[in-house]
Amino acid sequence: MFSSAARTAASRFAARAAVSSRATVTAQPSAMSLRYFASTFLNPAEVQERIITVVKNFDKVDPSKVSATSKFADDLGLDSLDAVEVVMAIEDEFAIEIPDAEADRIASVADAVEYVAAHPMAK
Repeated sequence: MFSSAARTAASRFAARAAVSSRATVTAQPSAMSLRYFASTFLNPAEVQERIITVVKNFDKVDPSKVSATSKFADDLGLDSLDAVEVVMAIEDEFAIEIPDAEADRIASVADAVEYVAAHPMAK
């Protein structure tokens, strides 16, 4: 029906159209969404202030001894059960659950601040 020259020209035209349409598709800028993650979720200064308040309000702690560098056992005289209760009070303050393995590592105000400031669910 068509001559071989017409078929060859049509196939070349189709091939060029396919190549050029692929080129324009790949040449178009794609919409990318970039996500940036912070190293902390809450402001560490605010977290520190709230944790110091929680520790000062604990029954067995002398509020005058509480500072940002206070260690629960050494500086505040808390035993392991008292330290667990302080960690539970911190959980309540920030509406989070701290796994037991992590709670055992929290031995000071600074440890608690570091953990809570990096926790994605802390409020």
